[in-house]
Amino acid sequence: MLTFFDFAEKVLENSSIPLSFQDIWKNGVDMGLDKSLSTTGKTPWQTLGARLFVDVRDNESTKFVKIGKRPARFFLKSKMSTLSQEFINNIDKEENIIVKNVKTSYTERELHPLLTYFAYSNASFNNGKAIMTKTIFHEKSKKDGLNEWIHPDLVGVYIPIEEWKDEIIELNKISSSNAIQLLSFEMKKEINRSNYREYFFQAVSNSSWANEGYLVAAKIVDDDELMNELERLSASFGIGLIKLDLDDIDSSSVIFHANKKSELDWETMNKLCEINSDFQKFLQDVKIDFDSKRIHKSEYDTVLKDPDVYIQKIMKKDSTQS
Repeated sequence: MLTFFDFAEKVLENSSIPLSFQDIWKNGVDMGLDKSLSTTGKTPWQTLGARLFVDVRDNESTKFVKIGKRPARFFLKSKMSTLSQEFINNIDKEENIIVKNVKTSYTERELHPLLTYFAYSNASFNNGKAIMTKTIFHEKSKKDGLNEWIHPDLVGVYIPIEEWKDEIIELNKISSSNAIQLLSFEMKKEINRSNYREYFFQAVSNSSWANEGYLVAAKIVDDDELMNELERLSASFGIGLIKLDLDDIDSSSVIFHANKKSELDWETMNKLCEINSDFQKFLQDVKIDFDSKRIHKSEYDTVLKDPDVYIQKIMKKDSTQS
């Protein structure tokens, strides 16, 4: 059986250029090496990337070297003499040109159903507890010039109706702490160096009222420095980061978990109710569900039954419009 390091070494022995961990995985699968790999994980390419990053960083005797940052690519130390210094110096510049030419025709709002599916079904995010979401239509809001960066794209709620006894729910109604957890989501198509600060602080502003706030994207540019900065911002401001994987929606993941706040910002929630009828209706529905001890799923965004078919539909627009 092969280890992940064996896998990467065999791929790179047959490559004349450094490869990202994703390309190492793809090439290894094409070579049939995955059939001999010792792993039981659902996302072995992610494990491969993590092993390589840690090995290069911490193992002085590593066989690998990391080249470039956007994205980081790996090569064998024993083959470094085959690369020119000019190639090494220009590797990130070449990647930037490629990234700028990538365009998508699907909209941010067309990604909402995929986040709804993720929040409801992904156990690594919801710990097995169903989270319902609701799209907030910004165009319904009253415009007064002071409401920029206050509207979340989606809101979410977890109500422990299925987990708690009726007596506990009734007792919770008269306690100072509420079992209901409210979440806020800011949706983007892509996060890169040119937009990450604006998008992150938009999420900070739009999520100030909630127990948890998340920035969500279908693509996050593979860039070590970008990820380090996003990690720093997440730790400083408590906003989580979610990556929706359009190639395999069930492999979508929480890159950084949000810091959970025990208290809600009632003043901001009140302002949101005043300026946006969708948000007001959402809170009304949450209260009705909690009081009736029943989730009325029809009042929230529909959870996709076949997300792969939906993804094919929105991605097909790219091929027909390109």
